[in-house]
Amino acid sequence: MAAQGRKNVHGKAGVRFKAPYTASKNKSMLRNVVSELIVNGSVKVTSGVTPELISLSAKLVGWAKENTVASRREAAAILRKGIVDANGVEALDKLFKEIGPKFAKRNGGYTTVYKLGARKGDNAEVELVKWVD
Repeated sequence: MAAQGRKNVHGKAGVRFKAPYTASKNKSMLRNVVSELIVNGSVKVTSGVTPELISLSAKLVGWAKENTVASRREAAAILRKGIVDANGVEALDKLFKEIGPKFAKRNGGYTTVYKLGARKGDNAEVELVKWVD
């Protein structure tokens, strides 16, 4: 039998029907983070996001190495439009013109991770994800 009481609050009944962090929110967050990684070259994320970010960025680099129309469309479906670097170059163009040719002879391991320690507000482990030089 379910506990009675107020809903969506901590206490006797617990938080039973609070809206969770959905898959669509997670996908949207990953699209933002990987676009920032491509534009800026590095990004700070929590340790829970790092594995997903590494696998998605590896997939995008693989498509950039192929450099076909189909692979460009696949990457465009993931990357955010409007995220530009200091020179005004969008993430998709930077991926296919700079990052893809840079890793053309590399068979994986495109990113490296540095642990930065705990974040001050909520003590979450923060890591810096960068492209390999």
